Amino acid sequence: MSPDTAPTRPHVIDPAGGCPHALNARLRAGGSVADVVLPGGVPGAVVLGHEALKEFLAHPDAAKDARHFPALHDGTIAPDWPLRVFANAQGMHTADGADHRRLRSLVGNAFTARQVERLRPRIEQLTADLLDDLGRAAAEAPDATADLRTHFALPLPMSVICELLGVDPEHRGRLHRLSNTVIIATDTTPAEAMAAVRELVELMGTIAAGRREEPGDDLTSALIAAREGDGDRLSEAELIGTMRLMLVAGHETTLNLISNAVRALCTHRDQLALVQEGKATWSDVVDETLRWDGPVSWFPFRYPARDLTVDGTVIPQGTPVLAGYTAAGRDESFHGPDADRFDITRPTAARNLSFGHGAHYCIGAPLARLEATIALERLFTRFPDLDLAVPEPELPHQRSFIGNSVESLPVRLGRP
Repeated sequence: MSPDTAPTRPHVIDPAGGCPHALNARLRAGGSVADVVLPGGVPGAVVLGHEALKEFLAHPDAAKDARHFPALHDGTIAPDWPLRVFANAQGMHTADGADHRRLRSLVGNAFTARQVERLRPRIEQLTADLLDDLGRAAAEAPDATADLRTHFALPLPMSVICELLGVDPEHRGRLHRLSNTVIIATDTTPAEAMAAVRELVELMGTIAAGRREEPGDDLTSALIAAREGDGDRLSEAELIGTMRLMLVAGHETTLNLISNAVRALCTHRDQLALVQEGKATWSDVVDETLRWDGPVSWFPFRYPARDLTVDGTVIPQGTPVLAGYTAAGRDESFHGPDADRFDITRPTAARNLSFGHGAHYCIGAPLARLEATIALERLFTRFPDLDLAVPEPELPHQRSFIGNSVESLPVRLGRP
């Protein structure tokens, strides 16, 4: 890249990731765009500032299709590069223009605000059942603690998205393990990543085969009907890629969102009190969590179709660019000098970019918001004294520079 100031050494990304906020602040001090070296020694960039990221995400020449990433195809990058999974997948998240609109239209009707609201009773029932399970787990544990991720934050969005797509319950544990390995855990070896990708694609094929044999009132069956009824509308690779996107993104991000909100409220009891006293809403909690500690940190990839100038820095054509969502969330130039403070009354919180911006804005955002809002309200209504079972700094952070949360979340429920 060519910034207006003297060049600095690119940041070498640690595949093990960790809490991103100190790193984001250091890099953001040097500008809204930073050079990085991706795992495998691949040069790239990350956009860190709120306004810069908003501009970049909506730019017509910031492409998602990996044909705009020459190094991926000319032998420069090894065939077993673990991050190929993000570039090679076929679906609406890696398509541009008419292809993107075609693929997005096939699933869009399932995620409108009206259709998502129809899921409310089912989400509320699942939430109630899982809170019972969480209570039993804590009651049966010798130290009266339970892992909130295992017993609540994971199974809620996993159950909802799997029911929506017609995935049988026996596949769900394996699906989470594989999606975590392929998408979230960026410290895996190339061999482990490639094996997990193959297994995940195979699992998607098994799920699709089941819906072909027994079609139902689910999104997978609808996608298969589009594929088989009109072959040029949805290829087999696009079918598998779309299913994988829906199933992985449909639970991993909401799992992290719920986990991060619980951590924030437990360590900011004054903010929890505002909601419990009716001075703020659970939607405010969700918005501020998305801004302050979003579920996705640096997400791959977009590729400039030509040299692009973003906030005074030229990002060369073909550069793989990460969207720095957690960095933009604490950008003081947009959110104010106290951007590092968790404040659910913050007027700019709802303008966070954690679900993206522009044509690729997260299609599942209404569902994730509804799930998180119901989950937090029912959790803290049932267990108003819920607290972390260990000091927050001791919680093990996800080993990822893409996902942003903790690997486990042990809590004590207190009296219901």
